[in-house]
Amino acid sequence: MQIRRLDTQAADFSAQLDALLDRAPELGAEVTRAVDEIIAQVRARGDAALLEYTQRFDRRSLSGVAELEVPRAQWQAAWEAQPQDLREALQAAATRIRAYAEQQKIAPFEFTDALGNRLGQQLRPLDRVGIYVPGGKAAYPSSVLMNAIPAKVAGVPEIIMVVPAPGGELNTVVLAAAHLAGVDRIFTIGGAQAVAALAYGTASVPAVDKIVGPGNAYVAAAKRAVFGRVGIDSIAGPSEILVISDAGSNPDWMAMDLFSQAEHGEDSESILISPDADFLDRVAEAMQRRVQSLPRAQTVRASIEGRGALIKVRDLAEACAISNHIAPEHLELAVEEPRALLPQIRHAGAIFIGRHTPEAFGDYCAGPNHVLPTSRAARYANPLGVYEFQKRSSLIECTPQGAQALAQIAGRIADAEGLQAHAQSARDRG
Repeated sequence: MQIRRLDTQAADFSAQLDALLDRAPELGAEVTRAVDEIIAQVRARGDAALLEYTQRFDRRSLSGVAELEVPRAQWQAAWEAQPQDLREALQAAATRIRAYAEQQKIAPFEFTDALGNRLGQQLRPLDRVGIYVPGGKAAYPSSVLMNAIPAKVAGVPEIIMVVPAPGGELNTVVLAAAHLAGVDRIFTIGGAQAVAALAYGTASVPAVDKIVGPGNAYVAAAKRAVFGRVGIDSIAGPSEILVISDAGSNPDWMAMDLFSQAEHGEDSESILISPDADFLDRVAEAMQRRVQSLPRAQTVRASIEGRGALIKVRDLAEACAISNHIAPEHLELAVEEPRALLPQIRHAGAIFIGRHTPEAFGDYCAGPNHVLPTSRAARYANPLGVYEFQKRSSLIECTPQGAQALAQIAGRIADAEGLQAHAQSARDRG
């Protein structure tokens, strides 16, 4: 396995780093055209199009659209069929995710200004949310928990989950997680057709207000296409991890932390930064040794060779500066005094503090959400949370005296903008 080595003291370091971070466009013209056609067909033909695409893409023989919805009794049976230790682990994770989400809730407010007017903000949950859960090769019950629980904490009355079932196979752990998280309905549809159904609705699948959850390039393209008709969480890119470490960390731990994201896919990004060249050598040796034991070794090797790097820096301050440039989805601070670095970190989806806090804890059970901004979006975007499932409405209530004062201000500004009806509407109250 070839592991890329970079050094900030090299003359072309910035060019090398930007080349590593410069990913090819995720959504090609062919994908976009296919997705546009699928969306148009679902809008025009509804359930008939869903049935056709599911039979074609998921290789399922279906007698009618009613077979696309999973009976609630099947979720309960799936939960009860899981081993006791797995049920306990899922329950513990759900409890921690819910506890963290509860802390994210914000309260409405009102206050009286100097003119006697009442101003404030009202909060309301979205009416209905759609959750896309990947199916096929991988099953992610953790994604069900991370997407559904904050929505429930926000007060969303109805959660619709869609999950593909290739060949009719549906992962029972995913169903168990849906039962635990409080999902309301489940449909075994996937791809762009599932996103279209959630956005526009069919006779069987209700339209939602927002669609969240990861998926492949077709799902990403579909979410982008329906944005505006519905809200979306983000256009998720490949998984990323950046580790800042000094020489005191265990090289085997660091190797496996990098692999934890590399095993997601060949386009995942795994980077380790350290001021100690000997330590980087030890981590490289550990990576060569430990990759051999992984069931997904081929995927990990391809990911590390394509998007991995070990970066030598002058000091930890420079490591933080590079981290801010990368703006990683996941950032581990595996150093002696990790909290001393926190003031220097401006851009990261989630920050894992200290040597005993691997990113894997965040994926499953630490509590904070694992749906995070990717592709440098941490410069401006946030983790998924309760706030993504709430709407804010401004409250404005003027007294007669307050209206007189505001009329003068609003009227003068409206005059400057050339909007006479605005100006007169304001002055009528003055």
